[in-house]
Amino acid sequence: MRRLTVLIAVLIVAPTLATAEQNWPGEPVDNHIFMSYAALTQEVSTWADDNPDIVELSSIGQSYLGRELWMVVLSDWSMETKFNGDAKEMIYIDGGHHGNEYLGTALAWLTAKWYINEWNAGNEEAVNVLQNTELHILIMLNPDGNDADTRHNLNLSTAANPFVSEPVPTGIDLNRNYDHYWDNCSPSDPFAPGGGPFSEPETRANADYMNSYMQDADLYVTMHTGVWIILYPWGKWPEQPSDWELFHGIRDEVNENISDIPIQNANQGLYPNCGTSRDYGYGVMGFPTFTFETDDDQFLLFTFEDVNERLREELDVMRYLIDNVWYWRARLSVTSLDVTLGESLTLSVDNLGRATTLNASLQYVNDDTGEILWESPNQFSVNATNSSTVIFDASNLTMIEDGGFVLYYQKRVIDSSKWVSEPVNSTYVSLVDSEKGGFLPGPSALMVIIGFLLAAHRRNSVSERDGL
Repeated sequence: MRRLTVLIAVLIVAPTLATAEQNWPGEPVDNHIFMSYAALTQEVSTWADDNPDIVELSSIGQSYLGRELWMVVLSDWSMETKFNGDAKEMIYIDGGHHGNEYLGTALAWLTAKWYINEWNAGNEEAVNVLQNTELHILIMLNPDGNDADTRHNLNLSTAANPFVSEPVPTGIDLNRNYDHYWDNCSPSDPFAPGGGPFSEPETRANADYMNSYMQDADLYVTMHTGVWIILYPWGKWPEQPSDWELFHGIRDEVNENISDIPIQNANQGLYPNCGTSRDYGYGVMGFPTFTFETDDDQFLLFTFEDVNERLREELDVMRYLIDNVWYWRARLSVTSLDVTLGESLTLSVDNLGRATTLNASLQYVNDDTGEILWESPNQFSVNATNSSTVIFDASNLTMIEDGGFVLYYQKRVIDSSKWVSEPVNSTYVSLVDSEKGGFLPGPSALMVIIGFLLAAHRRNSVSERDGL
């Protein structure tokens, strides 16, 4: 699947770069093709001006040298929700942690550009994604390092690795500056992590945005350049993450249908590392996270390959992850809920998502106040793409007219993953009279009684109206 790099003669560089609408608006510098911060600013501003129906542009903060950190948000802004009223899925993408890893930055740019171009072309996939999803894309987190062609940011005043005796003033490695085991990988990971977690304005802005706007995200991808591989947590440990079923399922489907790019635990696939945005996104925020590493075959001197072709396979994997984001969590769907009044409750549930959930419970709540009136005395789990049937003691369950059942569960296994409360469709609820052994047609005993009373009242009203 992986193509050999095709080198195109320098004679076609100028006309290729001139068509920035279709190609990477970069400039040949040394042995790289890179996009300057000024070119990025012009590009994203043009996107926002030309496509106000799907593009929102804002700055989420500034770099160490005061450059704006541009956030591009893509969605169909004519729709606040999906057609069915559900909230749109949220996806977070960033590139350019390391300023000299231009293909990682290019992949973030190309992802945004693909959805803009294909939306305007009426592509069904792109339209469906933007009607159901918000894509939040920070293309260049380290604009200072990008323009200086260096891995680090340009904070030379505090560019210290606290684990070496003679700090070298090279700047801070932003992808070692996150608050997830920030100081736990030295000396095997010698990169300068900064004076403390989030000591740098770039990483502070990135994490603040995650915590303020992306708490509901079901995918986070950070884009780099090094070796041709996709990495998932953990970087600190060789052990598989709690949600290994989700990551392994994605790996198997990608390798079978899209690309043979290796997909591995970061510690084993690359090297031990701590304080990364990937592990922060998973371990602290609870997102399923991936690091895309394009290979380091950037562009040789006096040669150029169209970025659309160069990164086509990586973009195909990104499209798959984005198009299927609905599945990257546990999604419990009740198939039946049988209540034997005063005795027990039998719940049958399918997991439509690709992630496992543990410690789930069934609750009965007051629909008006949200008060929990009853909760299942024991918890249950449902594996990825699996089903489960559980029986609860319901002897102390008292049902009311304005009551309803709710599933309360975590979207993934990782402790930091978000908990959700999702109502059970009342059409799947059946009541059984324990004394007569028959099913009653309603979601609560009181509603059944009220139904009979209302029916009798209607009969009396009709009789009086018709003079019978």
